[in-house]
Amino acid sequence: QVELVESGGGLVQTGGSLRLSCAASGRTSSSYSMGWFRQAPRREREFVAGISWNTGYTDHAPSVRGRFTISRDNAKNTVYLQMNSLKPEDTAVYYCAAKYHSSLYLGQYNYWGQGTQVTVSS
Repeated sequence: QVELVESGGGLVQTGGSLRLSCAASGRTSSSYSMGWFRQAPRREREFVAGISWNTGYTDHAPSVRGRFTISRDNAKNTVYLQMNSLKPEDTAVYYCAAKYHSSLYLGQYNYWGQGTQVTVSS
């Protein structure tokens, strides 16, 4: 069992920045991936960014590429999402997720955090 706890959400103006954190606890290994997803009101949950824990390989959705950066702290078992140049369309509940697969493109994310609200005012 893996527990994920997100933090760092809030209300910011267009162009502002936020840094989300996701702390993982429970059973862990190097062969897993972590990612950030978001769900805007009345929209489906979408992939934002992911990182393979053992290799550090990352991928970011086209909509956030160049503005958001996913990173990890191995010692703290924590993944971050640095969000810069925020836009109103970034408004959503952001969820941290994990899966026991080193590939960002294979397997299903089956561990989820509770979500943290990010609101960007226009």
